[in-house]
Amino acid sequence: MNMKVKIAGVELKNPVMTASGTFGSGEEYSEFVDLNKLGAVVTKGVANVPWPGNPTPRIAETSCGMMNAIGLQNPGLDVFVKRDLPFLAKYDTKVIVNVCGKTTADYLEVVEKLGNEKVDLLEINVSCPNVKHGGIAFGQDPKCLADITKEIKKIAKQPIIMKLSPNVTDIVEMAKAAEDSGADALSLINTLTGMKIDIHKRAFALANKTGGLSGPAIKPIALRMVYQVANAVKVPVIGMGGITTAEDAIEFLLAGATGISVGTANFANPHATEEIILGIEKYLQDNKFQDINELIGLVK
Repeated sequence: MNMKVKIAGVELKNPVMTASGTFGSGEEYSEFVDLNKLGAVVTKGVANVPWPGNPTPRIAETSCGMMNAIGLQNPGLDVFVKRDLPFLAKYDTKVIVNVCGKTTADYLEVVEKLGNEKVDLLEINVSCPNVKHGGIAFGQDPKCLADITKEIKKIAKQPIIMKLSPNVTDIVEMAKAAEDSGADALSLINTLTGMKIDIHKRAFALANKTGGLSGPAIKPIALRMVYQVANAVKVPVIGMGGITTAEDAIEFLLAGATGISVGTANFANPHATEEIILGIEKYLQDNKFQDINELIGLVK
């Protein structure tokens, strides 16, 4: 039975990976999860310089998930290359580095420096606010998304995955803009913008007022967007958004995703990724599929 999938020419032993920002760079989860079993580890966002992130409180539980306004806190590229990449190199799994920035030049600096590192794919987080364009996220304007995709593609030595924001009017328009500009793959969805108010303190639950909603509550929206995009583009799609069980993951595969990322579920159950891999294998056996690729996009 074959569990291998290919994303932008890179072969993964299975389609299950971690969602950026929910798994660090793997080390903190390595006592719970055998990283060798994962298709890929997707790192927390990496910027060209250290980012302190947003003020606290910056995480809040919701009835069916969580909200975060971490603000992409990270130690910067130099620490990441020196500390995190050597750790990941010990494991037989693909490494996908999530890249963030505040200007196009920020992204390009990280992409260029990672060109000579042992990294398999780059996931470009275009949900970052573009400080040169009044703070709108790179991924909320099709021209802005096309421009940054083209610029990164010019210098990237690894294939690039553009991570799409769901906070747009037409996800297909954004997906096509990225594909037409050279994206090798797409991943979606990033978090949905939400808000929570503490009625006892009569104050916002997050210091940032708004945050990114993730977890089971967003799964139906994520699945719909993944289906739309997978049927509109030719490049591979990585689906994410509320995937908690193997059943969730299989829905995304049937909708057209070649890979899936597990995020918020890791916080509640550190073994979620391994359990999902086993669950997909059992589904293939029970339903007499010889190859996981037979499932991808089966539901039209």
